[in-house]
Amino acid sequence: MEDVELAKLEDLPTEYVKDLTAHNLVPLWPSLRGVLPQTRPRPLTQATAWAYGDIRPLLIKAGELTPIEKAERRVLVLANPGHGLQKMQASAAIYLGMQLLLPGELAPPHRHTPNAVRMIVEGEGAYTTVQGEKCPMSRGDLILTPTGLWHEHGHDGDQPVIWLDVLDLPMVYYMEASYHVNGTHQEPQPGHSEAQYSGAGVIPTPFFTRADKAYPVLRFAWSDVKEALNHLANDAANVECVQVTYINALNGQDVENILGYYALMLRPGQTLRLPARSPACVFHVIEGGFELKTDDKVFTLNEADTACVPGYGAVVLKNLNATQPCYVFMTDESPLHRKLGVYENWG
Repeated sequence: MEDVELAKLEDLPTEYVKDLTAHNLVPLWPSLRGVLPQTRPRPLTQATAWAYGDIRPLLIKAGELTPIEKAERRVLVLANPGHGLQKMQASAAIYLGMQLLLPGELAPPHRHTPNAVRMIVEGEGAYTTVQGEKCPMSRGDLILTPTGLWHEHGHDGDQPVIWLDVLDLPMVYYMEASYHVNGTHQEPQPGHSEAQYSGAGVIPTPFFTRADKAYPVLRFAWSDVKEALNHLANDAANVECVQVTYINALNGQDVENILGYYALMLRPGQTLRLPARSPACVFHVIEGGFELKTDDKVFTLNEADTACVPGYGAVVLKNLNATQPCYVFMTDESPLHRKLGVYENWG
């Protein structure tokens, strides 16, 4: 706010405001109602949806216009208008981007402080290496590239591969801790971390394995996650919300530190009300389609579409297909809110 506006709003003498400014001082009371609103927060995040049918042709065009050597990472950011498009935020703590890799391309290795995951949207034949471990990329797979770990993307197939990037970049940037470091290419080595930690409820005995491997599983295959959802739906027919959480197999906590990741199944024709909670949430359709209702907006989401909704409002999801289930990938800010002690469930 300019000095004149501030003086007029709070009946402060203009000279007094100029003296404050000269000493890098700001009166709290003119802004207090903005930073501490009564009763409930006023999120900048707006309920927003991005149709994959709109994104894909523009992303393919980006592949024609910009070589990977120039772009390094060829991404279209899913920006929330409530934060301003230039800030590249889907919510206060979530960054979303659709990334394209064409046949034969190699996105060079780097590491960075923000945590990232890749939800594969389309195509076969690409892979991500994380700390040298090769993680194949197929539709619906979730691949982690946690904070500080080297990673690169390669493509041995013959069709475009596209995935959804989810990062906690806005939070890390706000903390003034965001940076990246370029690296050198390493020949990828086959990895089997997901096989070592899946099935039968067993994990490798610690004294036979690397004690410093903070992220034991880097790739969560969609075939395994979908099977788990189907079993849950069949075995617990009385459970309304058929949802699983991606976790760290060593400690049972969320798979990364700031954002939470989940997969949800909507039964055929099901309508599911999600309670109003403090964190913002992102929904991405893996298979099927559904209607999403928030406090003030309604979106119809089809396969590969994405939406973000702010916190503190209830969300209602309705499977649009009366005979087939719908499968949804979700990410939210719950781990961050819990760590900060501000997590709330308003029911």
